[in-house]
Amino acid sequence: MRKICFRVPMTMHLIFAVILVGGLSNCAAVLSDVNIFNDEDEVELGNRFSKEIEKDLTLYKRDPVVSEYIRQLGARLVRHSKRTNIAFHFKVVDAEEVNAFALPGGYVYVNLGLIRAAENEAELAGVMGHEIGHVVGSHGAKQLTKQLGFAALEQIVLGKNPNEFEKLAGTIARTGALMKYSRDAEREADAYAVRQMWDAGIDPAGIATFFETLRQLHKRQPGQLEQFFSTHPPTDERIQNVRTQIARQPRKPNLRKDSLRFREVKKRLPPPKRR
Repeated sequence: MRKICFRVPMTMHLIFAVILVGGLSNCAAVLSDVNIFNDEDEVELGNRFSKEIEKDLTLYKRDPVVSEYIRQLGARLVRHSKRTNIAFHFKVVDAEEVNAFALPGGYVYVNLGLIRAAENEAELAGVMGHEIGHVVGSHGAKQLTKQLGFAALEQIVLGKNPNEFEKLAGTIARTGALMKYSRDAEREADAYAVRQMWDAGIDPAGIATFFETLRQLHKRQPGQLEQFFSTHPPTDERIQNVRTQIARQPRKPNLRKDSLRFREVKKRLPPPKRR
């Protein structure tokens, strides 16, 4: 494994200045929206986190057609994103829960249950675009900075206790702390998703309709959506924000809502596992 040599960006000097002037009480507020990692370091972190988290996941490898479809759909959205300078990795998880999540550095995971729940390609692309938006906004890296706090400053920036950092990385990856974003981060990821889908020629209304679909599904099968609702609450505000942003886009004909390939992939999915 390549040894990571973290460089101290200008933001770190600002953090230390605020701490010195304002005291420790301001530290949490400062760290909440700071990313101390550059692109190279974030990609390496994502690689390490993916190895940790995949110890507890079962990746779906039975049908490469399904995995390739998800990879290509994700790549199409990434081409129209604001972060095309890093390689993204899209993987399908053999899990019935309706969920998807992203790790720092471009690692995106999509559950079989999410593919099943999506009524059309636009709804699936909406969730994937949202997760790509988290990577574009470096939300995971910012969350990592916030979660580690002074530990990050000491162990990562100053290069102390690399073994302890490995333990912290494993703990954070397994507890899902990186996937619990602020309202502002969720709003920003939605906005990125709308723009990506619009530019890719996919109907961004799928984001809002999927939220509404999930609400109905949650009434019938609350356990299947517990994880998704805990990290991606489909509130009225989010739905309205998405619809407002779509209304502000210039008129664009022939936005795609569905595709024959999406329908074929859904037919190829194995029967749902009994819970």
